[in-house]
Amino acid sequence: MPTRPAPDEFAAYYATYTSQVGDGDIRDLIEQQRESTLVLLRAISEEASRHRYAADKWSIRQVLSHINDTERVFTFRAFWFARGFASPMPGFDQDDGIRTADADARTWASHVAEFDAVRSATIALFRSLPEAAWTRRGTASDNPVSVQALAYITAGHVAHHVKLLGERYGVKVEMVPLETR
Repeated sequence: MPTRPAPDEFAAYYATYTSQVGDGDIRDLIEQQRESTLVLLRAISEEASRHRYAADKWSIRQVLSHINDTERVFTFRAFWFARGFASPMPGFDQDDGIRTADADARTWASHVAEFDAVRSATIALFRSLPEAAWTRRGTASDNPVSVQALAYITAGHVAHHVKLLGERYGVKVEMVPLETR
């Protein structure tokens, strides 16, 4: 069973995310987070999803596009290392990704459906990993990282951005705590 990753299993920067994940089986937490995040996202209207809290900041649509892209990156890294591939994975520039995504041209509903699909794939991946895969490690963005750390980073990244939607965008956030019920 995966356990909370030790500090040497991920770059210090990712503690911002891992610290937002409570206790419990990370696979259950990721599944619970899917449900609570979808409730939150579905409560945001098409019009409200265009909101930016400042002219030079991302719209809510861009934030969700970023969440979806980043989850794909984190889970691909987890897949890569879980399967024992040794090649390092490159970095990911979030601003370049958003610049070319054209997220504001898509409907909010399409972004929400994409989150559901991406998270469902994430759940399937993490539920399918054999026990030995969880402690495997590799290098991503020039830093060592374990598969279990990537699961915690994935959940913590969503929690981080949901928190920012409440604090900076004024979205009413009533999330289920990210820990076992």
